[in-house]
Amino acid sequence: MAGKSQVIYVELDRLQPSQLYISQEKLSAVQGATDFSRPEGIRPIPVKELGGLQVMTDGHTRAFAAYLAGLKDVPTYVDPDDLDWEAYQICVDWCQAEGIHSVADLADRVVYAEDYERLWYDRCRAMQADLAEKRRQE
Repeated sequence: MAGKSQVIYVELDRLQPSQLYISQEKLSAVQGATDFSRPEGIRPIPVKELGGLQVMTDGHTRAFAAYLAGLKDVPTYVDPDDLDWEAYQICVDWCQAEGIHSVADLADRVVYAEDYERLWYDRCRAMQADLAEKRRQE
């Protein structure tokens, strides 16, 4: 949780996304519920260093909404959770392969909820199943 970790302001263009799409519905909700006129009004975004990059582990919609609002810096904190870093690395690799190196690169990837489910969640579920199978065989 951000309350237990130090909040550090980081330039948006230095944060590497770990997802390929933004849900339009989630974006609209975040834009309606967040005061982007003050960066301290934004809930901090969890990040983790992977391969020398500051990778967002969550908060892509908040980061993208901040970008749309014209902010240059956003509050972040080091994600303390023990997540599946192999899966995150795969997601980062997907992003980089598709030219997504910052939240600005997600500008033409805002999709409706049903498309987000199909394009992103289904892809992630398939990757998780593949990883689980690979790990069973090891």
